Amino acid sequence: MSAPLLEIDALRVTYPGRGFRARPREVLHGVSLTIAPGECLGVVGESGSGKTTIGRAVLGLVRPSGGRITFDGEDITRASAPQRRRLARHLQVVFQDPYTSLNPSMLIGDILSEPLIAQGMEARQARARVATLLDQVGLPANASERLPREFSGGQRQRVAIARALAPEPTLIVCDEPVSALDLSTQARVLDLLIDVQRRTGVAYLFVSHDLAVVRHVSHRVAVVYRGDLVETGDADTVTARPEHPYTQRLLLAAPVADPEQQAARRAERQRAAATATGGN
Repeated sequence: MSAPLLEIDALRVTYPGRGFRARPREVLHGVSLTIAPGECLGVVGESGSGKTTIGRAVLGLVRPSGGRITFDGEDITRASAPQRRRLARHLQVVFQDPYTSLNPSMLIGDILSEPLIAQGMEARQARARVATLLDQVGLPANASERLPREFSGGQRQRVAIARALAPEPTLIVCDEPVSALDLSTQARVLDLLIDVQRRTGVAYLFVSHDLAVVRHVSHRVAVVYRGDLVETGDADTVTARPEHPYTQRLLLAAPVADPEQQAARRAERQRAAATATGGN
């Protein structure tokens, strides 16, 4: 069995308090996770659960207060700025909002080629790479000559995925990458991520509040509740036969197409909530 590509061991993150005399708040309480090469680990939880903080800690956007993060055998828990620049070739991100994550004044071709040229690639090679990337994400070659505002939300997210793929990373952190899209567009972008992974072997740390979305794209699922990892396992098991009550509530909250089934789930959620509060 190969060594983990990413290993998170007893990760703790504390945010400073806001306001006068506010106390620091620990948002992750010793979370441990691994991601194998080429694997998609879905991390799911409600707003405020700490799931997004895991991805931000991996990317170096927040500083852990405890624990360790190892990427491809290298300790990156408190990586320096030069170390982070070197890591950027292997560790990329796709953010939630595909519009604000793209420079609105730059042509798509320049957005995609800029990081390649910064890494020393010749302009001619970069243009060829851009054409390949656009084809990979299902966009026409002439997209390179257009601005982000000329595309739909789903198309802009395809551009964001292409940008993340540009340096040929081994891991992409996907931070709620489809939550700003409508349901039909979500499905197409998720299918694209699955296809890209199958063709490139890239691994994903896929963060979402939606268990149905996570189930669609992930090999394994980790459930985070109030800063704690409460359940983890292969995607089919966790999403079909969850053991923890919180995961069960997430499953009941996942949307389904059948209105009768959705109504039954709504009633079950209400019964679960009544049981949790003692019927009050």
